[in-house]
Amino acid sequence: MSQSRIGKRPIIVPATVKVEIAGQLVTLTGPKGTLSRELRPEVQVQFENGVIQIDPVGDSKMARSLHGLSRTLVANMVEGITNGYRKVLEINGVGYRAASTGSTLTLQMGYSHPVEVVAPAGITFTVPPGPRPSVVVEGIDKQLVGDLAAKVRSVRPPEPYKGKGIKYATETIRRKAGKSGGKKK
Repeated sequence: MSQSRIGKRPIIVPATVKVEIAGQLVTLTGPKGTLSRELRPEVQVQFENGVIQIDPVGDSKMARSLHGLSRTLVANMVEGITNGYRKVLEINGVGYRAASTGSTLTLQMGYSHPVEVVAPAGITFTVPPGPRPSVVVEGIDKQLVGDLAAKVRSVRPPEPYKGKGIKYATETIRRKAGKSGGKKK
């Protein structure tokens, strides 16, 4: 029986995290909040001595494919409730602005109207002051943070000629040359 290299790795749980396993439901409570996830019946979860171990049930193709995925999902939950996740988005362009009030982010991106993005529970928007406008999306659920950051970016994706729009702070925009001024033959 071959096992996933990622799935075999144990998940070390910090002392500040409380783990509850009821059948296939894994519930983790930590300093930043509580997350729970129902795992598929093709994998089994064990918690002993501060370590979570995930093993496949049987040797079916589905069990082998869910082994590493399940381990990564639980490891992301542990990371989220201890440290949290954050995505930083930069806004480039004259007159492009962002403001956050409560759980609503208001973007002025050159359209005829401001665009509002509402955060679900557990996600916060922060607009740090400074010369360059940017938006920080923070939360404990990695999937929600990534999805919401992608939704904010899709309001005005960066264009390749001047680089105007919303981009991730770690993203590099490949720039294109504009029109050439030469005559056509």
